[in-house]
Amino acid sequence: MFEIDPSRQDLVEEFQNNPGGPYSAELRLVVNRLRLIPLEDRHILVCTKRGCEWTLAKMPSVRGAKVEMYDDQVFNDYDDAAREVFKRRWHTVTGETLA
Repeated sequence: MFEIDPSRQDLVEEFQNNPGGPYSAELRLVVNRLRLIPLEDRHILVCTKRGCEWTLAKMPSVRGAKVEMYDDQVFNDYDDAAREVFKRRWHTVTGETLA
């Protein structure tokens, strides 16, 4: 499996500047790796108001169980929400906290 180099802050900056892509080949590898973390560690976005509000959530460890919603983490901008998911998944995979 692809290993993320946490010192590659250039890739973090690339994502932060353009969370919707398109991504460079290297950033695509990082994003795909972040999508493969175990379900119980995976943060996701739930659209809570169609096209205008997204809430951060965490997948359950058991299929069919309810997702854990973070009601204090509500976003009106999808890019901001995507940045937050990226930061949390980055931390899960690398152990490094992004600002």
